[in-house]
Amino acid sequence: MNLIEVAKAAGVSKTTASDALRNSGRVSERTRQHVVAVASKLGYSPNPVARSLRMARTGAIGLHLPEVLTRSEYYMSFVFGVVDQAATMDYDVTLLTARHVSSHRFHRVDGVVLGDPLETDTVVHGLLDSPVPAVTCERYTGEAEPAGVVLSDHAAMLDTLLDHLHAQGAGHIAFLASSTVTDWGRTLQSTYLRWCERHGTRPRLREMAFGSPTAIMQDNVRALLNADPEVDALVCAPDGAAAAVLPVLRAAGRTIGGDLLLASCVDSAALTHTDPPITAIDLRPREAGAACAQLLFDVLSGETPKGTVRAQPIGLTERRSTRR
Repeated sequence: MNLIEVAKAAGVSKTTASDALRNSGRVSERTRQHVVAVASKLGYSPNPVARSLRMARTGAIGLHLPEVLTRSEYYMSFVFGVVDQAATMDYDVTLLTARHVSSHRFHRVDGVVLGDPLETDTVVHGLLDSPVPAVTCERYTGEAEPAGVVLSDHAAMLDTLLDHLHAQGAGHIAFLASSTVTDWGRTLQSTYLRWCERHGTRPRLREMAFGSPTAIMQDNVRALLNADPEVDALVCAPDGAAAAVLPVLRAAGRTIGGDLLLASCVDSAALTHTDPPITAIDLRPREAGAACAQLLFDVLSGETPKGTVRAQPIGLTERRSTRR
């Protein structure tokens, strides 16, 4: 007995049946009760982990993050999302680093979640080439194919942010970019360049290595302003960059929310406490981590085919740094 058979017997789609049995999604209470009753009658267990445990699995999943950014608020929230979701399935989470990953350790986890896999990360290469299924948050830009992907529409959200700045009167928008070793960094750069082309404006882009320290961020913004005094808006891609460059902007005599608008591609609690608070894209990392873990469990249980891509919503939070 599988989920497709339950859905057919209940007269609903597979997605509706899955949501009803998990008590999630937009399913009415009447439909949920109907699906649960049909599943019970057919002897179907709505918990895929129950079947997994009967198959003598390890009861643990692995988690790997870019080690250069493990102290960031985004990744801490992402980790909690993975751990929370794993706990609901009675699973433990093992953090996998370069020191611990080797071929003889892959049997110790049922699958792996990879947060923002870097194309240059040898650990990512090893995990994606291993026998265990791997789910990535954002696409992997290398050659290997993960078992599943949780993907957000960063292009559309950056377009929304740039349009917001333009509507506030910004005509010379600069972009402090992360390198293109991640799908996220590559998408943001290409989106910014296309936006500039559509609006007939010269790109003002400074790229930094992934995980660059504060001093490098500040040096790049200082050089950017010195080279182009016309800049009237700055979008910072790296986590923490917008707050880190505030002293540089003020030293240059700029007024945030006045003659220079400032925004971040990664929201954090710190951005709500700056003066002024900084507009940012809310990547909802805790929800993203939970979604990655759930997709991995669905692949492991056979409920979802390998190669599945699931959308993860993100949003834009406008604050005083971009309001004139």
